[in-house]
Amino acid sequence: MIDLHTHSTVSDGSDPPHRIPELAAEAGCSAVALTDHDSLAGLPEARRRAAELGLTLVPGCEVSCRWAGTGGMHVLVYFVEDDGGPLPSELARLRADRLARNLRLAERLGELGLPLTYADVVAEAGGEEAGVGRPHFAAALVAAGAADSIQDAFDRYLGDGRPGYVPKARLEPGDVARLATASGGVAVLAHPFSLGLTGRELAEAVSELADSGFSGIEAYYGRYSPDQRRQLVDLAAREGLVATGGSDYHGTVKPDLAVGTGRGDLSVPDRVLPQLEGRRPA
Repeated sequence: MIDLHTHSTVSDGSDPPHRIPELAAEAGCSAVALTDHDSLAGLPEARRRAAELGLTLVPGCEVSCRWAGTGGMHVLVYFVEDDGGPLPSELARLRADRLARNLRLAERLGELGLPLTYADVVAEAGGEEAGVGRPHFAAALVAAGAADSIQDAFDRYLGDGRPGYVPKARLEPGDVARLATASGGVAVLAHPFSLGLTGRELAEAVSELADSGFSGIEAYYGRYSPDQRRQLVDLAAREGLVATGGSDYHGTVKPDLAVGTGRGDLSVPDRVLPQLEGRRPA
């Protein structure tokens, strides 16, 4: 069993990077990927702990993309290191833009009369400004009594089209695939049903991604039902893609998801990792 989708305090998770391999080992995983948003900064810490535990640490990240359909698209990139190829430089640009977005978001929420400051949000991120994201703003709103829950904060203020929403820079999916390949890695579509598509429309979108250089789709996803997972495994096979998977663990931000097992019924086969490694550029 492996888990190729987890987050730490480097982005919007609640656990430090070294804790991810610990949780993976406790769950019985043979390998785990750390896939923080737009960042590879947690990899050295996670790798050291994974080595101590005899666990394989797969370097990764998750990148938000523009997409013509409903909302955006998230892309998981694997086997890219912080000192290799053009992707890390692009990630640095995205992080700088996110910092500017976060400052504007704090300003916007203040203009709405909500009782929080940017310092409150950074505190929710454990004092790590580089990892601040919208879930930390949501947590700060809950702590301030301005929202009943994380989801309520998104529904009322932070979600796309809501009064506090501030967009951030995004790449095109094909650009992420190209940068991943140029950096020795592979690109995978994260949680495909988040595109809001099913049936033929989803198949057409996945086919386009395959043509643009994607290597896989996340079929074994923590919050998907067995039937949904089977549908995505079949779709991956039809498009010649690797059916990957992971929990999307965020700690207390998504308390229903555990490393390795998701909601309790997740088991990503070990064979997925060598299949994915086989898609790396020569």
